[in-house]
Amino acid sequence: MAQTIAEKILSAHSGKRLKPGDYALCKIDFCLGQDGTSGLIIDAINKMKVENLSAKSKFCMIIDHSAPSPNMGVSAIHKKMRDFAKDKGLKLYDIGCGVCHQVVVESGNVMPGYLVVGADSHTCTYGALGALATGFGSTDLAISLASGKNWFKVPETLKIVVKGKLKKGVYSKDLILHIIGDLTADGATYDSVEFYGPAIDALSMDARFTITNMAVEMGAKFGIIPPDKKTSLWLKQWTTKRQKAVYADKDARYKNIKYYDAGKISPKIAQPHSVDNVVDINKLTGKPIDEAFIGTCTNGRIEDLRIAASILRGKKVSPGVRLIVAPASRDVFLDAMKSGIIKAIVEAGANVVTPGCGPCVGTHNGVPSDGEIVLSTANRNFKGRMGNPNAFIYLASPATVAISAVKGKITDPRR
Repeated sequence: MAQTIAEKILSAHSGKRLKPGDYALCKIDFCLGQDGTSGLIIDAINKMKVENLSAKSKFCMIIDHSAPSPNMGVSAIHKKMRDFAKDKGLKLYDIGCGVCHQVVVESGNVMPGYLVVGADSHTCTYGALGALATGFGSTDLAISLASGKNWFKVPETLKIVVKGKLKKGVYSKDLILHIIGDLTADGATYDSVEFYGPAIDALSMDARFTITNMAVEMGAKFGIIPPDKKTSLWLKQWTTKRQKAVYADKDARYKNIKYYDAGKISPKIAQPHSVDNVVDINKLTGKPIDEAFIGTCTNGRIEDLRIAASILRGKKVSPGVRLIVAPASRDVFLDAMKSGIIKAIVEAGANVVTPGCGPCVGTHNGVPSDGEIVLSTANRNFKGRMGNPNAFIYLASPATVAISAVKGKITDPRR
């Protein structure tokens, strides 16, 4: 029986051959929690009275959502995480290290063929490395940490093939927004999504992370890009671990196969208050904005900052617009400083904040006021996402956000 990538990886981690719809207890290769979820993980571990954590060496916590702490309540959670990590001998990435999904891959914790779970919905990001990765609730994550295993239902697989080549001014963020707009927010619910085609092959690793990061926004359980030479070279920067890629069989059975032409895709915008409320940029060109944000686990990597800097260099952010930039990690921040990217961004009038989630989560660093319009590179624009249910969040690529911050209104980067 031919298998997809998800079927193969789950089978390998369960010790038996699986098909869609099967349930299996699988070994976990790595798991993680962040400061928005780790408090509950710790509570669950303490409630279960587990002393010996089976996945101790395969787990980490990252303080990224509210870093540095904006209030006493969050400070208490951070202390709880630090104390738990010290007591149990666990790895903790403290404030300033960056967004969990960038820190984890830079630390060499995820490899092709791995099965990874995280107490964060965008854990699917690691699919860009050919891993099977998904978000879990905190209690389920605690079970994974305690036992090193968890239950999975084998998903069906949706195959997406992107032909052609993205045009100048169109990026991976535009591509994935286009796909989500077409499939809708529940168009791939509990599916594993495999991405193929010349347009996907041509993407850099930074751009691929953007694609798999947003797979969950169409309801997917997993989002996977089969590893290639680019994947291998990228991993060698961060780890010497042996790479073992997993590929779908040629005659694997798919729930559906969707085809897209990259050459026909224009810059996209996701309108409030849903990620699948996607329109071509010409529908919104000229709409004034109050705040612009470049960062997050979707678009805070060095390539994203480089694109923004290439547009901002020698220009100024429009009066009345607040441009906030959050590097995805300390390493990204350092690279951006060494290459002059940060200098160009700051000279343009942007505000660079601590590597981490920044304004995305809505606890600090740029909470918008009532009625304000925010143009963001984040992955979600739900009502209240950035801390104010009376604000309006639009999603776009770093290029669109950068030029729009300069013009003071939504602007097509191709112009």
